[in-house]
Amino acid sequence: MSQNAILGGIRVLDLSQYLVGPHCTLLLSGMGAEVIRIDNPHSGDSLSGAPVFYGKDGPTIQKRDESDIGIAFLKRKRGKKSITLDLKSEEGHALFLRLVEHADVVVENFTVGVTERLKIDWPALRKINPKLVYCSITGYGATGPDAKRRAYDLTTQAMSGLMSVTGHPGNPPTKAGTPMGDTISAGFAFSAILGALFHRERTGEGQHIDISMTDVLFSLIFDEALDIYEDLGMPFQQGNRIMRFSPFNAYPTQDGWLVIGIGHDAMWRALCGLIGREDLGEHADWGRMDWRVEHNDQVDAVVAEWTKTRTTEDAVSLLEADGIVASPVQNIDDLLNWPHLKARGMIDTVSHPTLGELPGLKAAGFPLKFSAVETGYEGTAAPSGTHNAEVFRDLLGLDENEVADLARRSVI
Repeated sequence: MSQNAILGGIRVLDLSQYLVGPHCTLLLSGMGAEVIRIDNPHSGDSLSGAPVFYGKDGPTIQKRDESDIGIAFLKRKRGKKSITLDLKSEEGHALFLRLVEHADVVVENFTVGVTERLKIDWPALRKINPKLVYCSITGYGATGPDAKRRAYDLTTQAMSGLMSVTGHPGNPPTKAGTPMGDTISAGFAFSAILGALFHRERTGEGQHIDISMTDVLFSLIFDEALDIYEDLGMPFQQGNRIMRFSPFNAYPTQDGWLVIGIGHDAMWRALCGLIGREDLGEHADWGRMDWRVEHNDQVDAVVAEWTKTRTTEDAVSLLEADGIVASPVQNIDDLLNWPHLKARGMIDTVSHPTLGELPGLKAAGFPLKFSAVETGYEGTAAPSGTHNAEVFRDLLGLDENEVADLARRSVI
């Protein structure tokens, strides 16, 4: 991507692994930053050897041959360079500090305390580069009594309260269908890095960014008045509903499901006219949103009685024609064949480092669109150490013999 990209000329050292950190740096890459992934030369990355794989014979759960590479690796490492470096060795640590001198951003998602032990924490690195933006993403943040607890997406969804409000009333705690703790926190970290870079542009100073996945999820779910649900006699699990609107749910059709959201009473009257229940549109009780919210089961039964007599396509067409917010419930096959997503550039073909493009494997395109610049993920996921010679030679000035010697001794 050219220097005219929004983050053209910004260099990111990526120490992260799994999903939350790599997704953050993927977004930075999509906006034009030079992202240099740093893996341990002894263990490599954490994703290329993890199922599910894709290789010359297609997808597989069990690795069959060397062409089989983890799909998460192929998706999350797009558009990034890769070097290896032993941060625990004296020489490797010294080389990392030299890289920091040339960096704008460091992203890490180690457990709290690890960077201090490696002597690569923010206080250590700011001495090397006071303009550095240093982003830490952890389960519970860098401070507080639970800061050092280990976490995965599952545990942050549980600890933040998200699992307690997901699913239908009376059912067990349920996590979101995808790892939202990781991906949403990655988006928050991405925006925080952009804010810190803007601050640096104005002041010349770098800073530390402390992202807690639990903080992020809690801030999102607590927009709802969850603390007064018990006072109102409402279950915390609302299924597809929200407590302010009715009808607002998923409804069965002859061939699938659709969702309908009624945001005000005028839309309710339009729905009543469409389904032949004009009597309920102006009714003293049914015509009021507050009554419908309190008697939602009755409302849902009336709506479902109509939707189950129609195909999804027919029902959605009729609803939208009358100004009612509705849509089909789409699965992954629907999404990959949706002309709208294709027109928006949101479906990319994934490439393999040795096999090239994989027509049978897709990934999401870059979701932010700008009128003045191009964005997107350029380049396939690079195996660990692919760019060792380029980075250590061209950026740090080491000669070929020095690079070869460091590799022989597994410093890089």
